[in-house]
This record gives sequence, C-alpha cells and structure tokens, in this order.
Amino acid sequence: MTVLVTGGTGTLGRALVARLDQPRVLSRRAGPGRTVGDLRRGTGLDAAVEGASVIVHCATAPRGDASATGRLVEAARRAGRPHLVYVSIVGTDRIPLPYYREKLRAERLVSGSGLPWTILRATQFHDLLVSLFAATARVGVVPALTGTAFQPIDVTDVAARLAAIVDGPPQGFAAPLGGPEVRPMADLARAWLAATGRRRPVVPLRLPGAIAGGFRAGANLTPAHAEGVVTFEQFLAARAGAHR
Repeated sequence: MTVLVTGGTGTLGRALVARLDQPRVLSRRAGPGRTVGDLRRGTGLDAAVEGASVIVHCATAPRGDASATGRLVEAARRAGRPHLVYVSIVGTDRIPLPYYREKLRAERLVSGSGLPWTILRATQFHDLLVSLFAATARVGVVPALTGTAFQPIDVTDVAARLAAIVDGPPQGFAAPLGGPEVRPMADLARAWLAATGRRRPVVPLRLPGAIAGGFRAGANLTPAHAEGVVTFEQFLAARAGAHR
C-alpha cells in the first residue's frame, strides 16, 4: 500500500510520517522520501498521486485551503479511486471563523468527490494555544476569553488516529477526536505561564459576535470523544525538556 501525505513536513504531518511505513511526502522542496508538488499552483500533483492507494491531506494554510483541496481531489480522480483522508477541525460547521469556513468548503469537496473518503475533525492542537499565549504575552498581558473552554490535543494523538484510519476502510465522517481535558482558557494560560516561568497577568476578555459566541457555546469541544492522551502540562513539560 502506497500512502501519500500532503503537509508531511508540517507539525502534524511529521508526526504521521513517523508512524507510517515509507510514505510518500508531497512537498514544494525536494528531499528524501519526498515528491515535489505544489497544491497552490497545482503542479506535480498527478505524479504525486500516481499509484497511491491512500492520500492523507494534512496540508493547510490560512487562505486557499479549499482551492488546494480541490486541485488534490481532481488529481486523485484522474489517478483512480484512492482513499482520501482529510484532517479538519471540531467546530468548522458551527463557528464562522474565516479559516473554519475554508475548512468546511474543503470538507464538502472531499465528501462530494466521488472518491472513498474519511474526514477526521480534531480539536485545537496544544501548539496553537502555546503560539497564541506567546504572541499575546509580548504586550505584557495574556488575554483569556471569558466563558470559553478549549480541549487541546497533542499532534501525536491525532497522528495515531490517522495511522489507524489509513489501515482501515473509508469511514465518511469519522468520530471526532478531542484532547483529554476540557479546560477554561484562563486555566490553560496560567499553566503555560507557570511552565515557561513568565509573570504576566491573565486578563479576562469578552468579545462580541458570532465567532466568539461559538467558542463560548462550546462548538469547538467534543467532550464525549476526549480520547487524546497527552495533557497540556505534559506537552509543556516535554517542550521545555526539548529546549534545554
């Protein structure tokens, strides 16, 4: 079985590639185990998908996700009937964040492709919250959305689920995958501050609008599927150890 991974050099993609047996990695840059192609331009895709029995689409970008997914779908159709696996986010259908809307359009392209398909929605990665806290801490405070919880998950847990999907039949919409804990954003911010030794006030912030309302309503959570293993504190401890 030949498995093609898009975004195989990214945060999630690297974790997945490490779990697969000699996968083919789509990348804009040449390298060992890579096939060169560009989802944004549509170049090199036919060669990349040729002979692949499973395509795991991990590549993502703030803009153009749906267009890139459409190009991949067309190439996959020309190649035959590979199992197309798409990684999405819990809440894409309920939170009108522009990035989520783009992911939702990409989901519809995959589900309507006529190919065997699986879509896995996961909660936000630990890495995302760390990046957010680090960016806001530079101004001297760490804002935390009031009434808002997150269920962060480790990329290794998502990669493990994807590897299992690769080995199985297409599922359509797979059961969503959430991190092991649902916690207020302020709690997570304090955990990050403690782990990094920073001293910043955690400031409650209430934002208006449908996007913030969706997060307050818990549309980004899947507590019934809290099947991730690595907690936020464990992720922070491992990160600190790696940087020593």
